Amino acid sequence: MQCIARRVPAGLGEPVFDKLEAVLAQAMLSLPASKGFEIGSGFAGTRLTGSTHNDAFVPGPDGKPRTRTNRSGGIQGGISNGEDIVMRIAFKPTATISQAQDTVNRDNQAVVLEAQGRHDPCVLPRAPVMVEAMVCLVLADQLLRQRGQDVLPR
Repeated sequence: MQCIARRVPAGLGEPVFDKLEAVLAQAMLSLPASKGFEIGSGFAGTRLTGSTHNDAFVPGPDGKPRTRTNRSGGIQGGISNGEDIVMRIAFKPTATISQAQDTVNRDNQAVVLEAQGRHDPCVLPRAPVMVEAMVCLVLADQLLRQRGQDVLPR
């Protein structure tokens, strides 16, 4: 699934340990059933040359710089650049299904697992809500961190 965070201010994140894309990836991969994360051009960007992939800055209509493209997904060098943050999160299918499945018990003996109770057949209906909430938490945390740094005496 794809998530786009709009109107994120430039300057959130850190250039090394707490890169914004790393914090977002950690948050998204902590969600149940998530198995993959990419931002901007993602894995497809690895097949481009640097000159093709680069997001050149141009004067924006509001007097603030913009990027001509957004292959970086709104984050450059670990810091938001003011463009939309575009990310994609992959979810695996639900493992607990109503079909009998072979497995082993604690004694390493072959057994058949037959799930009991209510289990969701697909995580997809819940995924957008979880992703959007987690992105909001990460960005709110980053805004508070930035605010804390901005008020420190110089």
